Amino acid sequence: MWHVTFVGAPTTLYEGEEYTLQIRFTDDYPMDSPEVTFLGLAPVHSHIYSNGHICLNILGGDWSPALTVKSIVLSILSMMSSATEKKPPMDNEIYVRSGMNKNPKRTQFMYHDDTV
Repeated sequence: MWHVTFVGAPTTLYEGEEYTLQIRFTDDYPMDSPEVTFLGLAPVHSHIYSNGHICLNILGGDWSPALTVKSIVLSILSMMSSATEKKPPMDNEIYVRSGMNKNPKRTQFMYHDDTV
């Protein structure tokens, strides 16, 4: 398991804010994506749940063994940087309260918005 800390990019909504990702590698890594979640306070973003789960296609069905931890972090930073407002996912309360998906890799996220 790795912990990666990064800072929000300049001139974005998250500028200067520090976040930490927890990255757990499966036994099948790199053929299988790692489990990636935010530790502590997760950023308020329409693709990041308050429990730290991240709705990002490369962490699920679009995973490629060619991807690296660096490319994962850059993808998350890019996703955050393109946000025009800080708002949680529309189903955040239900998803987090249900507690059914303690492992985001078992969640069937719906990738309905690729604009942020």
